[in-house]
Amino acid sequence: MKQAFHQAAARRHNMPSNILVIDDDPDILKVLKANLELNNYRVATASNWAEGSSMIAGSVPDLIILDLMLPDKDGIDICKSIKADHPGLPIIMLTAKDKISDKVTGLESGADDYMVKPFETAELVARIKACLRRFGTESKDGQITLGGISIDYKRRIVKAYDKEVLLTPKEYDLLCLLISKKGAVVSREEIKSELWRESNIYTWSRVIDVHIQHLRQKIEKNPSDPEYILTVSGVGYRFKV
Repeated sequence: MKQAFHQAAARRHNMPSNILVIDDDPDILKVLKANLELNNYRVATASNWAEGSSMIAGSVPDLIILDLMLPDKDGIDICKSIKADHPGLPIIMLTAKDKISDKVTGLESGADDYMVKPFETAELVARIKACLRRFGTESKDGQITLGGISIDYKRRIVKAYDKEVLLTPKEYDLLCLLISKKGAVVSREEIKSELWRESNIYTWSRVIDVHIQHLRQKIEKNPSDPEYILTVSGVGYRFKV
């Protein structure tokens, strides 16, 4: 089980970033999917918010490209909704409008970047890379940094505020799991399924809480008031970015 989890984690961190494009123009969806895949991204597309929200619920992407004008819901409201549920999920807004006020509105809604149609795909790719680096989603050489926390996946080294911390194998796996879904809530059942799949091992109801407590003591400046590993009452935990 432990080996399988490590192999799955390694695949996650070496895999291309997942991008979801939500736009009601089929030509734009086709062109963006083809060009982004040529740049080694995994791309899913949706033509409206109903499709897009269903995809996000199934698997949170690493970045969303969102059209401002969708047939079933306003892009500004969508952006606010996504950021409320997934604050660490970068969003690039697309629009045919080029007024300064429209750009400001888009950015104030939580969008991390803004592009006016028509645009050059090369510029969009550059902005995607910048957003992913900014949010710590796109790692180089198997490393990722989120605020004061960094992980070197190849060497299994974790640093908190530039100081190396020694984690047990299970603490390391737990941290990797939370970071792989950063910004999203990871339920206790999901943690149990990933890390304590064997029911004969998971016999103590507070085993997850204890591991979270130990992890906080090692990576948080103030474990009693954590900055990164947050408790979502009655559900599970979330790695805040």
